[in-house]
Amino acid sequence: MAPLFSIFADLIIFARILCFFLDIHTNQLFTQNLMKKILSLAILFFLSIASLYASTPAPTPGTYTLVMEGFDWGPAASKVVLHQAQVGKDTSPSDFEVFVTRTTSLGEIPAAQAAGKRTVVYTYPSDEKGNRLDNGSHLTLVLAVSPVNPLGSGIQYLRMGNRASNVWIDYGVTVIHGKTGATWNQEKGRVRPVVDEFDLSGKFTHQGTTLTYGAFSPKKLTAKAPLIIWLHGGGEGGTDPTIALMGNKAFNYASPEIQSLFGEGAFVLAPQTPTFWMNAGEGMTRGQTNDIYNAVVFALIEDFVAKNPQVDPTRIYVGGCSNGGYMSLKLILEHPTYFAAGYISALAYNNEFISDAQVQLLKQVPIWFVHSKDDMTTKPDETVVPLYHRMKQAGAKNVILSYYDNVTDVTGFFGGKDFHYNGHWSWVYSHANVARTDFDGSSVLLNGRPVTIMEWTAAQKRKK
Repeated sequence: MAPLFSIFADLIIFARILCFFLDIHTNQLFTQNLMKKILSLAILFFLSIASLYASTPAPTPGTYTLVMEGFDWGPAASKVVLHQAQVGKDTSPSDFEVFVTRTTSLGEIPAAQAAGKRTVVYTYPSDEKGNRLDNGSHLTLVLAVSPVNPLGSGIQYLRMGNRASNVWIDYGVTVIHGKTGATWNQEKGRVRPVVDEFDLSGKFTHQGTTLTYGAFSPKKLTAKAPLIIWLHGGGEGGTDPTIALMGNKAFNYASPEIQSLFGEGAFVLAPQTPTFWMNAGEGMTRGQTNDIYNAVVFALIEDFVAKNPQVDPTRIYVGGCSNGGYMSLKLILEHPTYFAAGYISALAYNNEFISDAQVQLLKQVPIWFVHSKDDMTTKPDETVVPLYHRMKQAGAKNVILSYYDNVTDVTGFFGGKDFHYNGHWSWVYSHANVARTDFDGSSVLLNGRPVTIMEWTAAQKRKK
């Protein structure tokens, strides 16, 4: 409409100039009548054009694919793929504005986290899923993500009833192209890198209790392959395995980088409890009493192995964080000859509830613990540190504790310089496969060579 106002103003100026010259050579009444006629014609012209503009339908908003990528702090919308976008050589990130909304009917999201503007870092031509193509008919906008920018997150930690957990929220996106006014605000699809390779439909019932689970199977196996089991933390319970896999970066055990350490690859099984692993029926246990889930999750593991004959029963590894760390140790205590090794972060099983007889069982099982000194949730002096020393004193030959001062951004990029996560998040070092030292700070060696936690895990094998 702005050009119409400009045309209208130009007509008025022209009429005034014309009347000025006429006024010199004719009488004033004639000039005034002429001015009124010109103004009437100008107004009629303006209204006609404005009506035409108003009757023209607005362009139909475009569709997009949202890429929800997993990071150390959880899932974040990292890319928006604009369908059928016109890509030019001069296309610039500054040409686009991206606005998002985060809503849910399950609880309240703070206003500062509910809506806002995202930053476009760069753009590139692509296919519909965001894969780069030089002559792609779609345009991918890469968005800035950060552990301190909740506007990027696809989940929200909400308290519901007597417990809190991570839940998916409704994530809305509107993209505006500043030069043309074109908009995209209809989500047509969603991509979850690596996670989309999991079978997310798993359900298993035992003695009236049902667990959901996600499972990854390596392709083109010619021999039996190991099984990596991951047990999630207390905030990832529910009935949607994507929460267990993406609440933190647990899906990364299926990434090509870690899979390559296991020969042709490894199966990955991620069971999910409807509540939390340390649920004792009435209240929470830290080992002082039995939980209600260890029997059903072990039955699930046995069922999965039975239904997947390509799993190597001598190379089954169990690990988890916090609540899942508790359950991992519980399973090893209950079935000490079943697992080839354990890899446990932020152990929530209190040392005081582990007997000397149980330590004798644990010392036979290779276990790599990961913990941070500033963990105020699962305090190391009450959990992993005394247990590690007891196992060492009992003669354990293959127990390791990677003990960090704090939990840092291992990428050195997303959080910025000297960024620290919550001290409870020591699983970051396990998921990223960067844990490589023992309690005294020395490198963990395997056949004289320094190794990471997953390289060490891949080398463990249970005696038949």
